[in-house]
Amino acid sequence: MMNGSSGARLSGTNLERAADHNQRVTLHAIRVGGSLTRVELAGITGLTPPAIANITRRLLQDGLIEEAGQRRGGRGQPPTKLVVRRNACYAIGVNIDRDHITIVLVDFSGRILARVSEEVAFALPDHVRSLYVRSVERMLRSAEVPPSKLVGIGVAVPDDLELVDLPGRPPEYAAWNGIDMASLFAEPFDLPVFVENDAAAAASGEMQLGLGQKYNSFFYVLLSSGLGGGFVVDGAYVRGANGRSGELGFMLAPDGNGGRETVQTLVSLSGLSRHLEAAGFSLTDVMHGAELAPEVAACVGAWIEAAARRLCTPMAAISCLINPATVLVGGRLPTVFVEQLAERVNVLMQDQADVLPAIAPVARAALSEDAPAVGAAVLPFSHFLLPKPGALWKTPVSVTREVVTAL
Repeated sequence: MMNGSSGARLSGTNLERAADHNQRVTLHAIRVGGSLTRVELAGITGLTPPAIANITRRLLQDGLIEEAGQRRGGRGQPPTKLVVRRNACYAIGVNIDRDHITIVLVDFSGRILARVSEEVAFALPDHVRSLYVRSVERMLRSAEVPPSKLVGIGVAVPDDLELVDLPGRPPEYAAWNGIDMASLFAEPFDLPVFVENDAAAAASGEMQLGLGQKYNSFFYVLLSSGLGGGFVVDGAYVRGANGRSGELGFMLAPDGNGGRETVQTLVSLSGLSRHLEAAGFSLTDVMHGAELAPEVAACVGAWIEAAARRLCTPMAAISCLINPATVLVGGRLPTVFVEQLAERVNVLMQDQADVLPAIAPVARAALSEDAPAVGAAVLPFSHFLLPKPGALWKTPVSVTREVVTAL
C-alpha cells in the first residue's frame, strides 16, 4: 500500500482553477495505492484535508471510488478506506505485433476480465480488424460489461511496424505504412482510439499497475518479436526529441565473432527462434510453459548466455547515461527465462563494476506477457480520468464521443 512515508508523492495544488487536476491526482493516488484514507491522501498529494474531503465527495458521487470499511488499530474514530470502483468504467487494449495479436478487456483497476490472443506471423490490417470485430462483443458479454461503460480503445504497436526487416516479413506487410489505425476499430462501437508505441505502453502499465509504484525511475525492456525500451524518470515517461527514446534494440553490440550487429538481432523472440531453428527446434517448443526436453533446455540456456552478453552493451549505457533505480524486463518470453536472463545479466555486469559509476540491477517486470495490451488499455483512463503531467498517452487518433460520466 502506498502511504505518505513510502517515498511516493504526487503533486497537487490548492489553486481553485486546478480543481480538475487535483481530482485526477487524488483518483490516481487511490488507484495505485489500492486502499487509502483521506488523511493518507492529503499526505501523498500535498492537498489540504478540506480539499481532499471535497474531492473525494465528488469522486464518490461520480461513482469512481467507493468506501471499503474502516482501518482499525489507532485511537479515536477509525478512518474510512477508499478504493476505486472496479466497475466504474472499462477499456479495451490491443497489442499488434509481428507475431501475435492480443486483445484485452480491463476494468478501472487494470484487472483483465476477458482476453483473446492469436499467434499469427505478420498479420495484415484486415486480419486485425476481423479479429477485433468478431471478438469484442463476445468479450463484453462474457464479462457482463455494457458497451456504454467503455471509455475507449488503446492500441500498442511497435514503431516502424512495417519497416524493420525481421525474418519472414512478406512484401504485403507494407500495407501497415500510413494505416489509419482508428479505422480498424471503428466497428462495432464508436469509441475514441489511442495509439502508443508498444514498449511505452508496457512501461505505462508497469508504472501504474506494477513495479513503477516501487521504483520512481526505471528503464523498461520489452522483449517481443523485436526489442524495445523506454524509461521513466521521477514518475514521468521520457520520449526524447523525436519520440524514439529507449530504442535499445537498434544499438550495435559485439556479435562474438569480431563484428557487430543490432542487439535485437539476437535478443528478441525472432532471435531466439533463429537460434532454436539452427539446432532443429522451434519457438513453439518453449513458449507454452511445458517442461522442456533436456536438449531444448540446453539450447535455450545457450541463447540466454549469448543474449545476456549482448545486453551488457546497452545495460552499461543505460546505467551511465540514465542511472535508473532498476531495469525491468517484460514481454512474451516465458517468465522463467526472463528471470534467468535478468540474473545472468546482473552477474555479467559485475565484471564492469570497477569502471562504471553505477550499475542498475535488472529484474523481471511485474506485469505478465500482456503488458503492452494492458498498458494500452490504460491510455483511455489516462486521457479522461488520470493526471496528465508525465502520462504516456498521445493525442487520440479518433475521439468521436464523450466519456460516459453517468455511471
